[in-house]
Amino acid sequence: MVDDEGGQETVECPYHGWRFRADGACAAIPSLTADQAMDVSRIRVRRYPVEESQGLVFVWIGADPRSEPGEPPPVFPGVVGGAPKLVDRMVFDAHIDHAVVGLMDPAHGPYVHQQWWWRSKHSQHEKAKRFEPRDAGFTMVRHEPSKNSRAYAILGGQPLTEITFRLPGLRWEHVTVGERQVLSLTCLTPVNPAQTRITQIVWSDHPAFLLLKPFIAMGARAFLRQDGHMVDLQNEGLRYDPTLLWIDDADRQAKWYQQLKREWTASRREGRAFANPVEAAVLKWRS
Repeated sequence: MVDDEGGQETVECPYHGWRFRADGACAAIPSLTADQAMDVSRIRVRRYPVEESQGLVFVWIGADPRSEPGEPPPVFPGVVGGAPKLVDRMVFDAHIDHAVVGLMDPAHGPYVHQQWWWRSKHSQHEKAKRFEPRDAGFTMVRHEPSKNSRAYAILGGQPLTEITFRLPGLRWEHVTVGERQVLSLTCLTPVNPAQTRITQIVWSDHPAFLLLKPFIAMGARAFLRQDGHMVDLQNEGLRYDPTLLWIDDADRQAKWYQQLKREWTASRREGRAFANPVEAAVLKWRS
């Protein structure tokens, strides 16, 4: 809870009521009696830089408590239509690396996400998509969605989509249909070394989200839970053989992710600007 203490904003612990200022210093310990002199400001907790952007709160959790983000939060295109039309959360029993790689994997769709309104295992096409580096990540540049992805049909018109990944774990798909827009943002947050929280947020000013919102929400939740179930199955395999085999081009995005992480770590350690290791390319796969 947030309270005012001597004209300053404080955060109150729900357990014993201790209050802390924004700089991490303790402001009050209610259990102290009047004759118990104590400089409570000498007690400090770790603070994290926080910034609000586009209605979202970004918390910078660096390994070094003295570290600062060094850059503002990303600005997402397509945050339109007022409040989000969908917010869903789920915890995957997986290290964040496995969660990220599963999120960007382009080949699992026909096998994991089989629904009559999306696609079947037998509906697979050869695809060629153009990628380019962006900020601390990469983008599958704007293109027409695949013909075997039926869900796009509810948007009508001629939808175009662009999919972006950015460190540490942000993935968003920006769909345009004429002047209408849909933005699907997925945020991955490590809970611990074995769990990752997935948060899915969707904004749109498209009429379909007024008429079909319950069905769209049901479909989005089904997608997330299908991915979660597949993570559980993968964990069983990793118990016996922790080695992952990646191939080009379907797994190039996973390799880029590892390269991006290594460069980010090196740039912070060496005190230099981040140099995106991703090179523009056309990737091909069948799904």
